[in-house]
Amino acid sequence: MATRSNDNLLSCLHNLHEKTESLTRQLAEPDITSNQEVYRDLSKELSRIKPLDNLYLELRKITREYAEAEEMADSEDDPELAELASNELASLEERIASISVQVRRLLVRDTATDHRNVYLEIRAGAGGDEASLFAADLLRMYHRVAERRNWKAGVISTTYSTIGGIKEVILHIRGEDAYGQLKFESGVHRVQRVPSTESSGRIHTSTATVAVLPEVRDVEVSINPADIRIDTYRASGHGGQHVNKTESAVRITHFPSGIVVTCQDESSQHKNRDKALAVLKSRLYEEEMHRQEADIASNRRSQVGSGERSEKIRTYNFPQSRATDHRISGRNFNLETILDGNLEDLLASLAEDHQERVLEQRFRELSLPCSTES
Repeated sequence: MATRSNDNLLSCLHNLHEKTESLTRQLAEPDITSNQEVYRDLSKELSRIKPLDNLYLELRKITREYAEAEEMADSEDDPELAELASNELASLEERIASISVQVRRLLVRDTATDHRNVYLEIRAGAGGDEASLFAADLLRMYHRVAERRNWKAGVISTTYSTIGGIKEVILHIRGEDAYGQLKFESGVHRVQRVPSTESSGRIHTSTATVAVLPEVRDVEVSINPADIRIDTYRASGHGGQHVNKTESAVRITHFPSGIVVTCQDESSQHKNRDKALAVLKSRLYEEEMHRQEADIASNRRSQVGSGERSEKIRTYNFPQSRATDHRISGRNFNLETILDGNLEDLLASLAEDHQERVLEQRFRELSLPCSTES
């Protein structure tokens, strides 16, 4: 029967349906409606899982129709009715398959963070000055991505190289589904090209690392003031030239993790401090997420998320005018198009490839203990 895997999916989603009904009841309680913060959080949670619940209800309805049609198709008393029922079965199977695909896509989305704004960090890696120039190219690329999607991108902090490249930069990108779209960009990016300073025409290979961190709220990450040290210093720009003569730049050191965050692009020390703290919280949140992912990944052959960050994910080959994402076998993309911020096809391919590998993990996160095999 074509609905065997569908029956399993219904069983998996039953707990989610009960969670939806529970949240709906809570939102109607006077104690909840009078607490705006709790009401807002519960409403957001309900809005994130409601699309899945709607699909579950539709899938359950069609499954019942399928069972009825299957019974009529097996009838020997009315051949004409049996033939009509058989035709109906084919139509219902198509609808079930379509809904099942939609359900799986929604389950793969990280509903807790995909909708969030992000901090995107770019750091020059191996390759010296050429690596810093490549990091600047990536910065322009992500600015173009933001422009194409009507997101807002603002620089939090920048450290320049002596030739005008970038040693390190932090972007704050705000927009719908920003983290959901950009999370696949985390990892090592490699460039192969002839540097402008290379007189012999020899191709060099350089790297830059990209980290994409979801923005977090204060309630999600708590920082003990005793665990950090805040230093101030004079901000500097290209070639070490002073941007101002006051100590507006801020450096925050988090002792337990060893994380250091700097921010100097604002003229106000207070604003730099607030932005640096926000970045620190996002990094601490990401570390905790990685620890949880590592526990899951240790029990699976194919690692997801943090296991890919230490690996080369993409190569930008200038002599051949192509960009190759090494997580998608057999796919190359036009280099000029990619560097102009047109990542739609590439990110869609990554999302599709990522889908099946994390589906089982998402079932567990939603407390849906079942097999995802079809």
